[in-house]
Amino acid sequence: MVINMWAYESVFYQIYPLGFCGAPFENDGVVEHRIRKVEDWIPHMKKLGINAIYFSPVFESDTHGYNTRDYRKIDSRLGTNEDFKEVCEQLHENGIRVVLDGVFNHVGRGFSQFQDVVRNRENSPYLNWFHINLGGNSNYNDGLWYEGWEGNYDLVKLNLRNEEVVSHILDSVGFWIDEFKIDGLRLDVAYCLDHDFVRRLRAFTDSRKEDFFLVGEMLHGDYNQMMNEQMLHSVTNYECYKGLHSSFNSMNMFEINHSLMRQFGPENWTLYKGKHLLCFVDNHDVSRIASVLGNEKHLPLIYALCFGMPGIPCVYYGSEWGAKANKSEGDPALRACFEEPEFNDLSEFISKLAKAKKDSEALNYGNFRSVVLTNKQCIFERKTDKERVLVAINADAESYTAHFDAGCGTAVDLITGEVHDFGGGSELAPYSAAFWKMEK
Repeated sequence: MVINMWAYESVFYQIYPLGFCGAPFENDGVVEHRIRKVEDWIPHMKKLGINAIYFSPVFESDTHGYNTRDYRKIDSRLGTNEDFKEVCEQLHENGIRVVLDGVFNHVGRGFSQFQDVVRNRENSPYLNWFHINLGGNSNYNDGLWYEGWEGNYDLVKLNLRNEEVVSHILDSVGFWIDEFKIDGLRLDVAYCLDHDFVRRLRAFTDSRKEDFFLVGEMLHGDYNQMMNEQMLHSVTNYECYKGLHSSFNSMNMFEINHSLMRQFGPENWTLYKGKHLLCFVDNHDVSRIASVLGNEKHLPLIYALCFGMPGIPCVYYGSEWGAKANKSEGDPALRACFEEPEFNDLSEFISKLAKAKKDSEALNYGNFRSVVLTNKQCIFERKTDKERVLVAINADAESYTAHFDAGCGTAVDLITGEVHDFGGGSELAPYSAAFWKMEK
């Protein structure tokens, strides 16, 4: 049975709540109702054309959210479960779906079951919840060794082959669905997760909510290992993340085109045809795109490419008006607190891209074919049985005239609403983007 997944027709907005709300880095245990700030930003999100939000971690943690203490309690620095329930209700009333960060590979040292093991060692009922060697030690000097995520001992790896651990997580997810009416999960470090666990999670969420969306954080390798009928609906498209910005910085559109052809091209062997990957130009783990691009005139164009290519676009809060931050300044710099949202020419342009994307069958579901490709220009086709859209990008400071067989006489630009005539070649203005919806 094919469920028409809402996420495939959505534009996501990512918020990193602890930073967004200006919470202290260390969990001081003081309850502050900061998460309600999200409600103040709902009008901004709607103006931007957002209809789904992905929250980085919101549950009680030691510091940055990924070292969970309690899966069933909102971080006290953000507020209470009642606060977050109210936020989710407000989002839903405004037509915005809610996806939470599921951090299931590891927990924080403050996780009560781990603390029980530290205290009671072999007598702890939770000894097998983790990968522990009582004869070893770690740099925390607990008198025991345990597996930490990528050697980080503040992130205690869970034993996802343990039935009690799996039950604890699935019960927690069920609690979030019941309590907050969430619509999906983004799985942190999905590439580390036990595949059987992911299958269990998918079966569980399918049974609770048939259109519950699962997207996983994947970096390299074959995404189909995790993105399939039994596991995840989608994964993060890190391969194209790199291609997007380096194509502009090196003035080489062949790079992103190569990735898109490899992933979605017309040949039988291409990897992800018909799949919907989460695409982005930046997020909470990488430098903001305005700090990465060498030419700021490319900023609207990289968003046009991201919204025009196959996938589900996700905008990171602050980047829609060109906020800057470098990874070299540390993660907190990337996860800033803005007093209030800004709405400028870039934001306005992104809102037009969002409308075009959500309203177009071809941009949501169309296959991919490269039409024109040079170092500084690319035109590609997104096509379904009912609709055909050409995405055209000119990254050059000079205008460019493209000559190709459009297969029709005119089109309407979904971004500007203007009619485009293909007779005598198609002129692209300097630093411009168009989504041409072709006449029948």
